[in-house]
Amino acid sequence: MVGKNIDIEEIQKDISEYVSRKYGIKFKVAAFGTVPEAAQEKGEEEAQESRKGLDSIQFAMKPGELKAYLDQYMVRQDEAKQVLATKICTHFNRIKRFDLNRRKKRPEAVGEIKNNIIMIGPTGVGKTFLVKLIANKIGVPFVKGDATKFSETGYVGGDVEDLVRDLVHEAKGNIELAQYGIIYLDEVDKLAASRGLMGPDVSRSGVQRALLKPLEETEVELKVPHDPIAQLEAMQEYQRTGKREKKKISTKHILFIMSGAFNGLAEIVDKRRHQKGIGFGAEMPEKDTQAEHLRHLKAEDLIRYGFESEFIGRLPVVTVFEPLETEDLYKILKNPKSPILIGKKRDFKAYGIDLQFADEALQRIAENASRERTGARGLVSAVERVLMKFEHALPSTDIRCLLVTAAMVADPAGELEKLLAHPADPERDAAFRTLAASEEEALKKLVTGRILEWESLYGLPFAEDRVRLVIRQSLERQTDVEVVAEEFQAIQKAVHDFAGRFSQKNDLDASFSDGAIDALAEKVWKEQRDPADVLTAAFHNYGQGLKLIREKTGRRQFLISAGGIEDPEQYLTALIQEAYRQEAQ
Repeated sequence: MVGKNIDIEEIQKDISEYVSRKYGIKFKVAAFGTVPEAAQEKGEEEAQESRKGLDSIQFAMKPGELKAYLDQYMVRQDEAKQVLATKICTHFNRIKRFDLNRRKKRPEAVGEIKNNIIMIGPTGVGKTFLVKLIANKIGVPFVKGDATKFSETGYVGGDVEDLVRDLVHEAKGNIELAQYGIIYLDEVDKLAASRGLMGPDVSRSGVQRALLKPLEETEVELKVPHDPIAQLEAMQEYQRTGKREKKKISTKHILFIMSGAFNGLAEIVDKRRHQKGIGFGAEMPEKDTQAEHLRHLKAEDLIRYGFESEFIGRLPVVTVFEPLETEDLYKILKNPKSPILIGKKRDFKAYGIDLQFADEALQRIAENASRERTGARGLVSAVERVLMKFEHALPSTDIRCLLVTAAMVADPAGELEKLLAHPADPERDAAFRTLAASEEEALKKLVTGRILEWESLYGLPFAEDRVRLVIRQSLERQTDVEVVAEEFQAIQKAVHDFAGRFSQKNDLDASFSDGAIDALAEKVWKEQRDPADVLTAAFHNYGQGLKLIREKTGRRQFLISAGGIEDPEQYLTALIQEAYRQEAQ
């Protein structure tokens, strides 16, 4: 080795090949030396993007507005929805209002307590679904973890910090935005120390202690010391910039929401309440249900359950979910935004088969699911039991409409046999069409009631033709009308941006009519293409064509109608011909 010339490129190649073989990933060591100008510009852009942080969260919701949004998707649980809507809105509005203190380098308040939340309730009542809805509506990164894996880790706490790092991944690398995310930890009741043991339960108590700092405020290193890939990335960063920068994420504004079934907790609350009522003249308590016992929950009950007082002190908000009864399960199925039936309709739609459910069938499915005592989760398996055989057999037939009846719920195999033997049944087809028309009418009523709100929110008109287009697209794709409306807004923005660029480039004033935007939306959805790509391809010849018209007639303003989207070449030809006719007159 002494006296041998060192080939930097060969060293880079050897390291890259070694890491690729060992870890099964494509890896290449960056070149040593100065940072290229393009890379410097990219780094500046990334830094500017990461600084957006809280500014990218367009949050100005009030608790009542968020509660109303949750009501659209979730039945019952009014108290839980109210608590979460209130405390989460307060959390983010407070950040938006007072985060300026940090930016202006003013002293911050000491000892502020976050609105971290514990949700208590049996499985399948919608705890996870509710938190996902909220995170999606607010627009913050969301990470879900399972407390059971932490109990295996002991009190090292590595997995706890991994959840914080995962927020950065969910925020697409935007560290600033990740610092305002939500971490949801399920089955937290499994972290309670086992009652009745002689001495402390070190493993579970240790995990509670590992969570104390993240629940309040701490900084988590994004690069794990024992991760070789992270270390190599750090080396590459050093090679490019000459700096050894330690990237950290603060948990100060990260909201922690925890949930669990907490079996046995109601008995602890009941026992405490009874002890306080012993003696002559004491008021005899009524025989409460578990949910009613839990409404009287206090911190001391959770401590008796096996949690440390420091841990409970960092979770000041507690809300209780009610168990779901048969009628609740039926309402879930009847909800037009129900992900259970929407998912099943999409399964069949993938084969070109439309699905409708008779009301009696939904009632029977709810009754079957209720017997499983697993809440809304039981609905999924109850629906699958009815439709599994149909989903297997019908794609190989010419049947394109399926009406799920109460008879199918009672005897799926027998009803499938009848359907295959007699696929054409006028009475069944008529019932299917009636239900389909009823579904469309209900959706139209929903959209009509939201038009003023949508026009204010999205900044574009929703005339009758556009409403029909949104409804048709929602039904065709089995997608929430809110999602379709948001997509329409994105298409309208793409049209506006394209028209601006086109006008500037060609020294014209080009715009698109509402009918043209509707036609473009229909084309984009049908062909599953990007609106900007459709516009670029359709109007690539229009620059020269419209300039020619300007020279002939002096016309500078052009409003493109729906025909320009449906047949761009014919539309341009007609415009040019009209220009020549005007010149000849």
